[in-house]
Amino acid sequence: MLNKLGFLIALIFVGHFSFAQKEKAAEITEVLCSDSLFGRGYVKNGVNKAADYIASEFEKSGLEPYFDDSYFQTFKFNVNSFPGAMSVVLNGKELIPGKDFIVHEVSGSYTGKLDFATTLDSTVLEEQVQLKTVLDEIDAGEANAFFVDARGTTPQKEAELSRSLILLAKKAPLVITTGHKFMWAVGRQKLNYPIIILKEELVTEDLKLEVDIEAKFIENFESKNVVGYLPSSNTKAKTIVFTAHYDHLGGMGTETYFPGANDNASGTAMLISMADYFKKNPVDYNLMFIAFAGEEAGLLGSKHFVEEKSMKLKNIEFLLNLDIMGSGEEGITVVNGKQLEEPFEKLQEINNEKNYLTQVKPRGETQNSDHYYFYKEGVPSFFIYTMGHNKHYHDVYDTHEELSFAAYDNIVKLLVDFVESM
Repeated sequence: MLNKLGFLIALIFVGHFSFAQKEKAAEITEVLCSDSLFGRGYVKNGVNKAADYIASEFEKSGLEPYFDDSYFQTFKFNVNSFPGAMSVVLNGKELIPGKDFIVHEVSGSYTGKLDFATTLDSTVLEEQVQLKTVLDEIDAGEANAFFVDARGTTPQKEAELSRSLILLAKKAPLVITTGHKFMWAVGRQKLNYPIIILKEELVTEDLKLEVDIEAKFIENFESKNVVGYLPSSNTKAKTIVFTAHYDHLGGMGTETYFPGANDNASGTAMLISMADYFKKNPVDYNLMFIAFAGEEAGLLGSKHFVEEKSMKLKNIEFLLNLDIMGSGEEGITVVNGKQLEEPFEKLQEINNEKNYLTQVKPRGETQNSDHYYFYKEGVPSFFIYTMGHNKHYHDVYDTHEELSFAAYDNIVKLLVDFVESM
């Protein structure tokens, strides 16, 4: 009786260990969001420090290096960065980067007081005479900066203003107001002057701004994909690929950085959860695990991997791209679910039977994550992301403390069942 009871307890423990991944995922996410990695971007070499950490986790999980004796595939690209001064003083008050203002990702450097030309309002694109007036003022030396008052406009109109007026920063500093959520990005070019996006509630009639902003354009920045491998004992086996990007936006100045917890420290942690499980529970496939760099700069890591013919794409049975895995209270969305009907129906059947998630929602094709270049070449691919209460995205509030990991373990179970059903 005791032996039988001990055996049952052991089975329960093994099952729990196999799927209780949430705690380890939270620890990995916290490390990836730490100030030592500084937003996994291009200030303080955060992105490459993150790559080294991920490679060490791949090794602990028992993954083999895919490139001979290395987990790394290096590639280079140009990128704008903000490694130094990041000061905006409004009417004598120092503003907080990321909360009171952000600089546009293609901003240049500038130090000094801003003397604004006549204010441009939201009708400037329809009334071009406004633009001619302020350009004449800048050319005559009567002012040294542009100011666009976008208060009261919709997010769409504000975005249109920004896109249309951004090149003014070739000529002088540009300030644009916003009443909407800050969203930062990675710049691949650098203009002559900064573009400052300012919270509209800070704007006063007598606006005095003094700025000190340092931008540095880096040519041929070297970054690296991290690739681990679990070969099948069957030499003719096809391959299932798990992908997630680990890079994020990095830092804006020496103090402010964008942690990127949900996007995509959480997906990187899920990659390691998959590796941990399948190392202990092999399937009849080769398994590849790819943590991509350069996603936020334009899917550069995955593009490089595909274009370099790093593996025979025809040997890939399926690819699962994991991005934004930190919530899940409202289920998951599956990009390409509407195109790949049979595998999507299989995923839904598993979920309906096991009741893992509140919903598995199909979506059509997108070009906004690392599945794209594989799918474009004919690789069956899902891009999966969670839906839930956490709406922080590309901002300073996307921290590990904000993640619930509400559905994390059940997503692991769902993906495992899906792979094992193939």
